[in-house]
Amino acid sequence: MNKQVVIISGSPRKGGNSDTLCQEFQKGCEEAGNHVAKINLRDKQISFCTACYACKKLGHCVQKDDAPAIMQEMAKADVIVLATPVYFYSMAGQVKTLIDRCLSCGAQLAGKKFYFIATAAAGKEAMERTIDGLRGFTDCLPGAQVKGIVYGAGAWQLGDIQNNPAMEEARRMGKSIC
Repeated sequence: MNKQVVIISGSPRKGGNSDTLCQEFQKGCEEAGNHVAKINLRDKQISFCTACYACKKLGHCVQKDDAPAIMQEMAKADVIVLATPVYFYSMAGQVKTLIDRCLSCGAQLAGKKFYFIATAAAGKEAMERTIDGLRGFTDCLPGAQVKGIVYGAGAWQLGDIQNNPAMEEARRMGKSIC
């Protein structure tokens, strides 16, 4: 059965290392016959969660920005891919800001399958803090499952990911989503 996949790229650079891995993951998904929507957070306006909890009463966030449309795409998807460069051993701020805004749609994300993509100048071990942060998000979603992680280690400068084994891994993982 074909899956609905949403890939959320937290790369601030078009063609950045984590964005490039998103493209490879997308190619694999499409080769397998899945429908993919890719969202580039760098092109979106997302405000910080204000912890007003209006979403708990109304069922939606009252802020007027791009976050509700992104969360709607996430709710429609069978599979959600979160991709981020690693900055100071953590996810990019734009990814964390979106995650915080998911307070208003957490119930709609229950039971979803997730894949994570991270890129960093350092090795895989140094990315574990970032992955732990992403897992912290999925741990708050009942029944959410992390199905795979692509570690783009050793990728700092633009283009460093090009000859990295993570390129093939991202494509293969995208092709084999379950």
